[in-house]
Amino acid sequence: MKGILKLASYLFHPIWMPFAGSLLYFKLTPRFFPEEVIKAKLLAISIITVFIPIVFFFLLKNLGKVTSMNLSEVKERKWPLFFFAILTLMVLNQILDRYNYPEIYFYFLGILGSTVIAYILTLFRIKISLHMMGLAGFTMFLIAFSRYFHMNLIPATSGLLIALGLTASSRLYFKAHTNIELISGILAGILPQLLFFYYWL
Repeated sequence: MKGILKLASYLFHPIWMPFAGSLLYFKLTPRFFPEEVIKAKLLAISIITVFIPIVFFFLLKNLGKVTSMNLSEVKERKWPLFFFAILTLMVLNQILDRYNYPEIYFYFLGILGSTVIAYILTLFRIKISLHMMGLAGFTMFLIAFSRYFHMNLIPATSGLLIALGLTASSRLYFKAHTNIELISGILAGILPQLLFFYYWL
């Protein structure tokens, strides 16, 4: 059981969520996009939201600014969150636009909102669960996506809800967060997505 909970922390790490949402969008959307465009967009998004943050993390680790990918201490979160907000802005300005890719554009706008919330809270030394934030935001995007395109994605939604519960249990088991930090993370992930649903639902 301990191994499963530890695995959940890595599988559902917030760093994967932007790319996961992008992959879901381009694979399931009924809108037509040339295969070359899809591959180019996914490659660019994976580089900006996954590979560059990982390189930045190891740079910070070598400088002694962070200790682990989980960013357990509040003071460790400031630079990674600030940097990730800039990277998300890059995706919004250079990779996606609201006219050709409205659903995924506003998903990333929600991610930016969640990241800014988490960053502001770190300035007040308030810690929230970034795992819950990322996974909850992705789950809300999936729900909105299925509603907008009238798709039956109940199995996938149920799977994400189970993943939320498993990840929350993992964070509590390893004493990475309190209940309040988990709930705060869920709210920080959901609320920006709900706010931007108005623009594309």
